[in-house]
Amino acid sequence: MSRIAERFAELKRANRAAFIPFVTAGDPDAATTLALLEKLPGAGADLIELGVPFSDPMADGPAIQASSLRALEAGMNMKGVLDIVRAFRKTDSRTPLILMGYYNPIHAYGTELFTKDAGEAGVDGLITVDLPPEEDDVLRPHANAHGIDIVRLATPTTNDLRLRAVCDGAGGFLYYVSIAGITGTKSFSETDVREAVARLKSQASLPVAVGFGIKTPEQAASIARFADGAVVGSAIVDRMAQNAGKPRETLLSDALDFCKSLAQSVHEARC
Repeated sequence: MSRIAERFAELKRANRAAFIPFVTAGDPDAATTLALLEKLPGAGADLIELGVPFSDPMADGPAIQASSLRALEAGMNMKGVLDIVRAFRKTDSRTPLILMGYYNPIHAYGTELFTKDAGEAGVDGLITVDLPPEEDDVLRPHANAHGIDIVRLATPTTNDLRLRAVCDGAGGFLYYVSIAGITGTKSFSETDVREAVARLKSQASLPVAVGFGIKTPEQAASIARFADGAVVGSAIVDRMAQNAGKPRETLLSDALDFCKSLAQSVHEARC
């Protein structure tokens, strides 16, 4: 059983949703990212999404776009991302780690070499937002050969016919995008998301996590009452940006305190 499947099975037995934080690799630097990753499980993270910085992150809002640019300016690249993953795995062999980003950096690295290196480094899943199901055969067979799940996205505009294509070959979990738009810029309708998640669950065997638009512990809890996971990205990234220039320990402490509040809300949502 993969780390992702094992973690969601544990959470299902405990009747809890997953708290899934997103951070951008290399923002503000590699050492800070690693230090944060190492502490996130202790702060309540059940799975972690690690963003691969890219110069044209078209699905991301201002907060994550800015974090990608900061990371790139600090020298982060795909090799550096995998180095962070390798270092993380030296102290944590259980927490699922998913890379989220775009296909261009993977293609530039070399898809077959990337999936081999990523699997050996300890990557569990890939979310490649600009690679639709009809085109991800350039990546999926290589990823699966190295034990890496391809996590697919569903959106408010995904109809039943499209959903079948999304589910075919998907692994790990389904990521439901709660809003029609880019990350971190709108709020979601709980009623609409609840109905969408119920529809996904009726047609897919994978867990369903919800992201895009979750900014507060209260919003995270509302999602955790019916979804299998709540993903928070822009709010964490923005919080870190607000502490730019401060000592690393201050930045980490504030980010981790925020993540603890999110995790607590997610974990207690069904109590």
